[in-house]
Amino acid sequence: MGTVHARSLDPLPMQGPELGVQADDMDLGEPEHEEKQEVLENKDVVVQHVHIDGLGRTKEDILTYEIADVFRAKSLIDVMKKSHEARQRLLRMGIFRHVEVVIDTAEGANALPNGLDVTFEVKELRRMTGSYNTMVGNNEGSMVLGLKLPNVFGRAEKLTFQFSYGTKETSYGLSFFKPQPGHFERNFSINLYKVTGQFPWSSLRETDRGVSTEFSFPIWRTNHTLKWEGVWRELGCLARTASFAVREESGQSLKSSLSHAMVIDTRNSTILPRKGALLKINQELAGYTGGDVSFLREDFEIQLNKTLFWDSVLSTSLWGGMLLPLGDKPSCIADRFYLGGPTSVRGFSMYSIGPQSEGDYLGGEAYWAGGLHLYTPLPFRPGRGGFGDLFRTHFFLNAGNLCNLNYGEGPRAHLSKLAECIRWSYGAGIVLRLGNIARLELNYCIPMGVQSGDRICDGVQFGAGIRFL
Repeated sequence: MGTVHARSLDPLPMQGPELGVQADDMDLGEPEHEEKQEVLENKDVVVQHVHIDGLGRTKEDILTYEIADVFRAKSLIDVMKKSHEARQRLLRMGIFRHVEVVIDTAEGANALPNGLDVTFEVKELRRMTGSYNTMVGNNEGSMVLGLKLPNVFGRAEKLTFQFSYGTKETSYGLSFFKPQPGHFERNFSINLYKVTGQFPWSSLRETDRGVSTEFSFPIWRTNHTLKWEGVWRELGCLARTASFAVREESGQSLKSSLSHAMVIDTRNSTILPRKGALLKINQELAGYTGGDVSFLREDFEIQLNKTLFWDSVLSTSLWGGMLLPLGDKPSCIADRFYLGGPTSVRGFSMYSIGPQSEGDYLGGEAYWAGGLHLYTPLPFRPGRGGFGDLFRTHFFLNAGNLCNLNYGEGPRAHLSKLAECIRWSYGAGIVLRLGNIARLELNYCIPMGVQSGDRICDGVQFGAGIRFL
């Protein structure tokens, strides 16, 4: 036996070809090779060389960081494990179509008896790739066309152009992405974009033209993103029947803001998790880097998930946020919070809770929303082990409130106002998970605590999206 092959080390986390000795590789006529194999299996080994075959435009220096751990392996199993981890890191870079691993006994004049050579066989992505797909947002759908130039300068950079046409929003943008060598989680991006959106609940049309830069990095178990955004916003009325309050908001503004986001996510799935928790905190400060819009905005999201008996899952979530205008100008309708609809407080129409004028919803400067959910398998488990596992029965209880605050009052008065006129709802329905893309809900809702001006959806309500309360 002269070699130990481990092509495509998927078997460690997933199903795949078994690692180890292959019958076709054995040569029973060479007992000294059998002894060498026994040494590799029972004693420490040394990785002498690591090769990467198939490189074209990729620079070798950026790959050195990703494969360095392979040299630290001290046993054959450890070599396989660290080679698999290195393979996963290479694939994560988004510059290779596939990566395979071959582990062989070392050869040559300097070969040690327990020496190994590891070879990564890679195939790079084409210089230009195109894509066409559909995307589901919060109760809206979009057709997305993309053009991507991966590995532009040979160090995992990516240039992307994307055009999106949706039911409420049309956008196109150009982005450049650059990771830090050896630390792919630390990356920098710059984006140029134009977005035109329609918001019928406010009789408002908004067109944004902007540029943004982002720097993402991990700290311990948290992921952070620092962002600067400069955007020229143009607001207009969507209909002639728009209220005077919306007409007053029409016009142009320039927003320059700094923001920070922190995320801790231990969920096993972002769409329909069965266990784990999520904590997301965002801060945005506008006006101190230019522009004519000034505010401080804070919001958070918490979600906890626990698997119970009979394959059921209990989930609870809490959202909240506050917007503080800075200076003499009031807050802009485009910066406020909105609440209500099939993805937040169910049983109410889309964003139809809170301050309104002549039927147009104006948003609020403070809000909170909470939800308690029980997900269970379908009765009698039809399609168990297959298509039926994508469906879940859903029981829910939602509550929340959205309002404007008088910031001259104290925190106790603010909490008191947020506790007034609470809207809540309960009901049951069916949830369909669309892979890791989105989820669909069909619920029968019973809204409660309805206030004057709220629009309700009493009965069957359909929702589609990624982020649900």
